[in-house]
Amino acid sequence: MSDTITFEDFTKVDLRIGTIIEVNDFPEARHPAYQLTIDFGDLGIKKSSAQITTLYTEDALLGKQVVAVVNFPKKQIAKFMSECLILGAVNGKDVILLNPENKVKNGTIVS
Repeated sequence: MSDTITFEDFTKVDLRIGTIIEVNDFPEARHPAYQLTIDFGDLGIKKSSAQITTLYTEDALLGKQVVAVVNFPKKQIAKFMSECLILGAVNGKDVILLNPENKVKNGTIVS
C-alpha cells in the first residue's frame, strides 16, 4: 500500500468522465500504446497516451467513456504531449479501463 493521504490531498485530484473521440497508433512509444483524443465537455478536448493495446482495439475504444485525471501537468511522451491520465486497473501487462456503468455527461466530476 502507498503512503496514507488526507482527504484534502484526495480533493486536489480532478477526476472527470470523458469520451474517446479519436484513437491513433503510437509507434514512437517505448511500449505499445495508443494516442487518444478525449472530449471532456465544458473542459474541452484533451489528449492522452495509454498502454492499453493488449485488451482494446482502436474501434472498441471509439465512443468509450473513461475516467481520467485532468489536472496533472502536461507530459511529453516522444513527440506527443499527454494532457491527462486515463485510469485503469493493472493486471500484469493488461490495463482494464475504469468507466461509468451508465453513460454520463462528458466532464462529470468523479468523487
